[in-house]
Amino acid sequence: MKKVEVLKRINPKFLNGVAHRGYHNEKFTENGLNAFKNALDNDLAIELDVHLTKDNELIVCHDPNLIRTTSKEGIIENLTLEEIKTNYLLNDGEKVPTLKEVLDLIDEKVPMVIELKPDTNTKNYKKLALRVMKELERVKDKANFIIISFYPQCLLPIKKYNFVRCLLIAQKYEWIFNLRFLFEGLDIDYHYFNKNKKYQKLVKNQFMMAWTIEDKETFKEVSKYVDSVTFQYIDKDDLKN
Repeated sequence: MKKVEVLKRINPKFLNGVAHRGYHNEKFTENGLNAFKNALDNDLAIELDVHLTKDNELIVCHDPNLIRTTSKEGIIENLTLEEIKTNYLLNDGEKVPTLKEVLDLIDEKVPMVIELKPDTNTKNYKKLALRVMKELERVKDKANFIIISFYPQCLLPIKKYNFVRCLLIAQKYEWIFNLRFLFEGLDIDYHYFNKNKKYQKLVKNQFMMAWTIEDKETFKEVSKYVDSVTFQYIDKDDLKN
């Protein structure tokens, strides 16, 4: 799809920068309702990660193991939603949120990037993707959502739902770059743009995002080559050229 067509299909707030796992800090734990509320209060688009629980519910968390954000061991795919809600708290005291809870909080007041995080052991790529599509049936405007994943197996089955899909590209899995034309855009590790003209020129014809920017200087450099960046640990006022 041509870049100009993609830009017409998304909320322009995406182009102002996307708060990685919410606008989190030492006070507000990443991927928690407090971090998402902080992003909402600052009128920032958000990025979040979703996993399927044992009972087919959608939990928002980056890692498959809850230990880093809750200080307690627990593999999401091996737990039910009730077990997670009953036995785990984020480090800021909030419960681990579901995708529904985040959607209710945000209420499309700011746009959202949803990363699909499948269980590669059970290969639940399509199951996860279709469960997210089910959750998004109630949205008012699909322009408020971009769906991303490192796994083409998650993105391919949802083409018919007409959300903009961006393929995540990491240096560890560079071969996936060859599949770029199957999707509406790319979300690339910002290191790719370091003196590499091949990637620097992509933005002319393809919708491009970059992750994850953590300082003002990197933002200024990378933003020349992409339409939007996913950032953390940066004040929103620094997201201006």
